[in-house]
Amino acid sequence: MKKPATDRQLLPIPRRVRHLNGVLDARDSSFVFRCDAWPESRQIIADELASLPVSSYRSGKRQRDDAGWLEVRVTCVKSARGPEWYRLRVTPEAVEIRASDVRGIRHASRTLRQLLDVGAGRIAAMDITDWPDFASRGVMLDISRDKIPNTQTLYAMIDLFASWKFNQLQLYTEHTFTYEGHERVWRGTSAMTPDQIVALDAYCRERDIELVPNQNSLGHMEHWLRHEPYRKLAETTGPWQTPWGETRVNPTTLCPIDPGSIRLMRSLYQQLLPSFKSRQLNVGCDEPWELGFGRSAKKCKQIGAGRVYLNYIKRIHAVVRKHGRKMQFWSDWLLKNPELVPELPRDVIPLIWGYEAIHPYATECRHVRNAGLSFYVCPGTSSWCSFAGRTTNMIDNIRLAASTGRRNGATGMLITDWGDYGHRQQWPVSYAGFALSAAMSWCGRSNAGLDLAAALDQHVFRGGKRGAGALWLDAGRVHESTGITIHNRSVFFELLNRPIETIADVAGLTAKRVERMEREIKRLRSRAQRVDFGSDLVKDEFDLTLDVLRHGCRRAQVSIARKAGDRQPVRNRAMRGELMSIMERHKSIWLKRNRRGGLKASLSYYRKNLADYA
Repeated sequence: MKKPATDRQLLPIPRRVRHLNGVLDARDSSFVFRCDAWPESRQIIADELASLPVSSYRSGKRQRDDAGWLEVRVTCVKSARGPEWYRLRVTPEAVEIRASDVRGIRHASRTLRQLLDVGAGRIAAMDITDWPDFASRGVMLDISRDKIPNTQTLYAMIDLFASWKFNQLQLYTEHTFTYEGHERVWRGTSAMTPDQIVALDAYCRERDIELVPNQNSLGHMEHWLRHEPYRKLAETTGPWQTPWGETRVNPTTLCPIDPGSIRLMRSLYQQLLPSFKSRQLNVGCDEPWELGFGRSAKKCKQIGAGRVYLNYIKRIHAVVRKHGRKMQFWSDWLLKNPELVPELPRDVIPLIWGYEAIHPYATECRHVRNAGLSFYVCPGTSSWCSFAGRTTNMIDNIRLAASTGRRNGATGMLITDWGDYGHRQQWPVSYAGFALSAAMSWCGRSNAGLDLAAALDQHVFRGGKRGAGALWLDAGRVHESTGITIHNRSVFFELLNRPIETIADVAGLTAKRVERMEREIKRLRSRAQRVDFGSDLVKDEFDLTLDVLRHGCRRAQVSIARKAGDRQPVRNRAMRGELMSIMERHKSIWLKRNRRGGLKASLSYYRKNLADYA
């Protein structure tokens, strides 16, 4: 018989738990409701428990002849802890739920559902009191770097996020919405349609998740600016250099002093916003790399690039406000000039993002807090530019963001999952970041000792044999065996993104360190034979991830040997065949989880590697 569920198996782990005597056995039982709270409470609980081993429901007081019926008492109470507070008391005879609002009822129901699920209907008696650290707890998925989840994948993710008590979702958009009259920009991307957004929005609202529209509005506009008539709105008209020293020809940033830039964004908002019930809008405006180096250079010299940026933010804010929305925006560029932060409109929400374990969240939070603004902290899953993730960095980054945000009064925490350079990491790489963020944004203190691997096994992979969670986390640690740390990426990205001739130039890369990574990959492959991943698809994704890492190691070995003077010919046929297999499997898995649009662009990065084996 399976052991009764305990609070340590929940995600997130509740804030306060008092253990009681006995076990509630709900197997083959029914629930009878006695509800003194909101009329919808009964339906909320019934919906949450519908797929579990509870046979039926009815309302009314429990009678003497109600053998096999378990009473659920639901009560509305006031709490000094504010919104979303709940208390869940489980005894061998009954379940009692008290809550400060309907959302608290739903949270209590989700906690009860997890307990029944984990314990297969048996729960160790306990008394839980719970409420969140952050009012807003969200996930942002990048749907503009080629990969857009299909409906089945997206809805399954929303169900999972809801069960973890997230209450906000954003789909990061640059060009992947079917804007009428702008077909040349989104054609072939499998962009989201208004009807699809309306249906998704309704699905989210049924689960108490706010679907917040997200449309970048200054930087990262290259998909627009490569086309006419938008090209004339670009900040630059010729080659420009990125902050990391790369020369580019195609512009990415709207000119902030061109009135046409505001007119474009106004027209896009008019089409986008009617599909969303949310009264918020994330306008992005991060990383306008070319600002001040093109058409706005003279103005930036006169009043400063920071003020040029601030003036643009204010104009965008005026447009957003006319739509009756509250504006969110990425705060990175404004925080380069923190003295300007107090000049922001009072109702904007700066999003303070940073994806490294040592990001200066404390300094940035203080700048915004001292200006009296509401703000979010926004860590990342560390999945992008890594293929297998950066596990240690991810854990430290999320914990730092959560703890610093709490100390400085942040109102929200938004975990971000990006897809730079083809979104070639598999979806399971990101789940550890989602799970940890759910835990830390709900209650950092009670989740400080969370066993993340076990949580993934229990709540994501659900395999008969435990261990899939630890395998995915350890795959994200393979790169650490080299001791090489690279900003915003792992060494594997360098091995698979550079021309093969320059891989040996990666600082600190040696043949011995590559061999060390290969040994780690071999150990993971051996361990994987003894693990139940919960589905064949997840097993295929893990096998492909290891093969990509191994291929990166082989590219490094060739490059290092050449640099050392080894002129033996590269085994072009074998390397090419191996990469072709990787590409074919990448395509197959992609089409099982995601829309077709963007697949060709994602594969183009691997095609560049093929040129090395000609």
